[in-house]
Amino acid sequence: METKLVVSSSPHIRASQSIRSVMIDVLVALFPAALAGVIFFRWGGFLTIILGMLSAMVTEAIILRKKNIFGDGSAAVTGLLLALVLPPIVPWWLVVIGGAVAITIGKHVFGGIGNNIFNPALTARAILTLSWVGYMVHWVRPIDLATSATPLAGASTSFYNLFVGAIPGSLGETSAFALILGGGWLLYKGHIDWRIPGGYIGTVFVMGTLLKSSGNLAGMLSAGIFHVLAGGVMLGALFMATDMVTSPVTPRGKLIFGIGCGVMTMLIRLYGVFPEGVTFAILLMNAVTPLIDKLTMPRKYGEVTS
Repeated sequence: METKLVVSSSPHIRASQSIRSVMIDVLVALFPAALAGVIFFRWGGFLTIILGMLSAMVTEAIILRKKNIFGDGSAAVTGLLLALVLPPIVPWWLVVIGGAVAITIGKHVFGGIGNNIFNPALTARAILTLSWVGYMVHWVRPIDLATSATPLAGASTSFYNLFVGAIPGSLGETSAFALILGGGWLLYKGHIDWRIPGGYIGTVFVMGTLLKSSGNLAGMLSAGIFHVLAGGVMLGALFMATDMVTSPVTPRGKLIFGIGCGVMTMLIRLYGVFPEGVTFAILLMNAVTPLIDKLTMPRKYGEVTS
């Protein structure tokens, strides 16, 4: 007999989506970037992806005392995102530690899914960078896997290579084309809002163009495009900054958050020690997300301020 009345505690608004279905959509969206990483960086990239996902899923299963390691899929997404922001060739134990750190310190220390303040994958990447910086800055060229600098560190390349991903860099950040495909899927499914990636990418482009030290207009515009395509801006803007838990909930807050991520990224890139600033920019903006929500939350009808 069909259930006519459901008695339960709030909230009572129901939707067809679940955490598991959303996480599966994110995994689908990340597939093009993961595939590009495997194509360009071969078995080393494939092993990093497998170890990252398994480490994260097993760690969460142990913490939650569950036999189903996939669970709601959030640990798999965290592990895959971590793998995609790591250099393609890193020791296996580093990936395993990173997956465990992402789940324990980045997620469950705060109370589990929905309670974490910082993006778990980026939290793990920041800890790994500060702990084993030598491994975390070991970059290789695609296909032949020879040691090479990244474009942000001075390696020459073309806009075509930046777009398709045939450049040294983190496993999943090099192919802007693959990331755009995945980001388009998330936008189509309604899982992300255009304001965060739009504000992020737009700010990076504007600052990259205007802060060009010398050159004509074409050179300045090229600098703006370069900063958008190089490094982890596309991956960060489409998949990291848009994390539902660690980003603002209001439309105006999302735009402010995206712009803030872009500003911090460019300040770190142009004036900081690291050539790349995406990780620390997003983590810094995660820290001020509660304040952004507080300042941009619509006032209740009839509310009077004292």
